[in-house]
Amino acid sequence: MTMPGRKAAECALPYWQRRLFQSFCCLAVGVVLAGCANRAGLPGTADQGAEMVTDSDESQGHKRARIRLELAIGYFEHGQTTVALDEIKQALAADPSYADAYNLRGLVYMRLDDAGLAEDSFRRAIALNPKEPNTLHNYGWLLCQQQRYGDAIPQFTQALAAPNYVDRAKTLMAQGVCQMKAGQHAEAERSLTQAYELDAGSPVIGYNLAALLAQHEAFSRAQFYIRRVNNGPSANAESLWLGLKIERRLNNREAEAQLAGQLQRRFPQSREAIAYERGNFND
Repeated sequence: MTMPGRKAAECALPYWQRRLFQSFCCLAVGVVLAGCANRAGLPGTADQGAEMVTDSDESQGHKRARIRLELAIGYFEHGQTTVALDEIKQALAADPSYADAYNLRGLVYMRLDDAGLAEDSFRRAIALNPKEPNTLHNYGWLLCQQQRYGDAIPQFTQALAAPNYVDRAKTLMAQGVCQMKAGQHAEAERSLTQAYELDAGSPVIGYNLAALLAQHEAFSRAQFYIRRVNNGPSANAESLWLGLKIERRLNNREAEAQLAGQLQRRFPQSREAIAYERGNFND
């Protein structure tokens, strides 16, 4: 599901990588929302044994920053990127040490396709809160998109090392995709398999795991994962095309014909449908 007004970074990516970017943005924004609701960044919130933080503990500067960040999140989620950025600027003017604001600013600049300012934002957030796994995750994905794999993968590793981190599946998925792009196929399979074990219902994980296995001619295993994707509501031209090619390699002509029919009927103008009509199965 795409957000309105999305351009730049995610539009330059293939569909399934856009799905990755979108899911990561939803993850990060959700974490920032939770942080706002729980007065994230206030003294004592990171220590389990600390006294409970109440409204009276929140400084006026942080309160203004929190309200501005909540507004920024709403604008960001509705595709009003420039307005979101203005609210983030005001949040940081009220509280320059607000790590969550820098994290969201990094996502904004990723959407605006400004990798330099996105990196600066994530690095500032990490400097303020070095072990926050969602920021590490976001920074790792930015580095992966820049093909800086040696820098990216350690960010995912650090995020996964965080205790009680609840979004491990998404980070394992990102790590696996990054390892695929880096040519680390055994490591990528391990990461994606672990992600699938945690979230078997994710079509993005299933697709990428099937694609990796198909690259290494493990077609029977790839078939299992891509069939689950194509039997669900998230099937698209890319997943049908991958499934079709896998069935073809397994000599399952009936299944191949069924997928070809879906591809031509549902996505007749797609690059994949055109490749099928031309017999370009290596496309």
